[in-house]
Amino acid sequence: MALGYQFPSLTTIICGVFVAYVIQSTWTLGQLFIPPNCPDPTQCIHPLIAQDPKLQLLAFTSQKIMPEYASDLRLVHQVQEFDYSTEKETVVLVPIPKKVRNNGTMYLHIFLTSSGVDPDDWGSVVNDELSVYGMAHLTQFHIPDATTFNLLGKENEKEEKPSDHEQKPVTHFQSVVVFNVLTHTVSLPRKEMPYDIGHSLRIHSSGRYLPILYVDRLSARLRDLVEVKSSSVEANLTLKYSPISYGKLRLWMQFEGALTPMAHLGFTPKDLDEVKGIFSDTNLYFLFITFLVAALHMLFDFLAFKNDISFWRTRKTMAGISTSSVAWRAISQIIIFLYLMDENTSMLVLVPAGVGGIIELWKVTKAFHIKFHGWRPRFHTSRTSAESATQELDSQGIKYLSYLLYPLIIGGAVYSLMYTPHKSWYSWVINCLVNGVYAFGFLFMLPQLFINYKLKSVAHLPWKAFMYKAFNTFIDDLFAFIITMPTAHRVACFRDDIVFVIYLVQRWLYPVDKSRLNEFGESGEEKQSQPQPNQKKCKKE
Repeated sequence: MALGYQFPSLTTIICGVFVAYVIQSTWTLGQLFIPPNCPDPTQCIHPLIAQDPKLQLLAFTSQKIMPEYASDLRLVHQVQEFDYSTEKETVVLVPIPKKVRNNGTMYLHIFLTSSGVDPDDWGSVVNDELSVYGMAHLTQFHIPDATTFNLLGKENEKEEKPSDHEQKPVTHFQSVVVFNVLTHTVSLPRKEMPYDIGHSLRIHSSGRYLPILYVDRLSARLRDLVEVKSSSVEANLTLKYSPISYGKLRLWMQFEGALTPMAHLGFTPKDLDEVKGIFSDTNLYFLFITFLVAALHMLFDFLAFKNDISFWRTRKTMAGISTSSVAWRAISQIIIFLYLMDENTSMLVLVPAGVGGIIELWKVTKAFHIKFHGWRPRFHTSRTSAESATQELDSQGIKYLSYLLYPLIIGGAVYSLMYTPHKSWYSWVINCLVNGVYAFGFLFMLPQLFINYKLKSVAHLPWKAFMYKAFNTFIDDLFAFIITMPTAHRVACFRDDIVFVIYLVQRWLYPVDKSRLNEFGESGEEKQSQPQPNQKKCKKE
């Protein structure tokens, strides 16, 4: 008799959805790089840049977003014969008006015009038939970075302590502006014009479209902001130019358009800046690899959480598992979460850390047999003989570990207090704790390794969840160079690789013994010899 249909597992369904998502995303992004088909030249708009026009670059500063008169502008940069086919970088000295120093705003207006246009004649600049325009914000309101100071320093050193006005947003100068010109000679159909390209087009009298000037707002990073003080009379502005292809221009326009909905969803400027960094600071090919790796990271995170929760939800004995390691992981996860909050880390890093902390706290209740009756916890201290033996080995491992760990943590805290500046006493405490976690946290895995060594077994560990987490450690190595995070957190990503390798070596040294009895008095050989429910049913029939 044929067996009934078996519904696919949740893991299979999630993997299938993931593959479909990757294929659909790859197809959508790929379409951006394919120029539209233009079989009939008479129904297409051709690029004027194919005729190699002579253009002039003009850059003005203004306190108005839409200046009306020449008196509203100040010319800060001019290139009469602008070579738009090669990359270039120029540093310009920009005067800072008094109103801008008093928390005002300032803008940069970039024009590409005919080489003979007089920049002093504002009407000619605007009305020139070759004129194309782009605008960039030169100022932004931002909260200054908190000032650090030596907690044990002298009174005259404490005058650098952050004051209340530094917690308010003040005007900052955007010291780097990046702009591009579309140099890819693409003919565009009139009826099926891509929207993102179409709204940027300006048509020349000859019927061709003018070069597209694009100001790259993805490159406007918080790290390039310079606080404008009352004494700031001038500021250095770095103008970066590079030609851009059709596909990359559309991709950048899509990314820029996606930032506005993210801001409405509650993402802070720092979160948006981290997203910008992923796009603007990486190579285009490396960016696509990052997208794939990020999707894999999400998949492995979900599968690790799923298998970890499934393992601990059904776990009724702690035989072979180090309870001190479980408690340490929960404490260290909370410390890391508080540290990331104190450092104003991106939500891309903070949210997974918070979710991981909640799961680790739940594991503690399972490891120590804590049950809640209402809001009151109750501890069940009764243990099996196997749990007692494991606890004895665990205590022995912690004893040896304490001889090394405590002096290192205390010494590091004293050194940090004496020689390292901090924002506050709370910041010093959190930094000392997190440095202990990052620098010596892997030592708390030694009790579990010690138990595995004594029992000559690793069968009691959640290997499915562990393998998914191990895959993510390698992905974290990649993200450690992409997403901005504290240096200590970045180093910890590589430390996890060492722990992963040690566990793999133990798994190879201590293969599963199917003849060994588990905590229920069953062996793997007995389970294999037992008939399955479907087999019994077939025999009866």
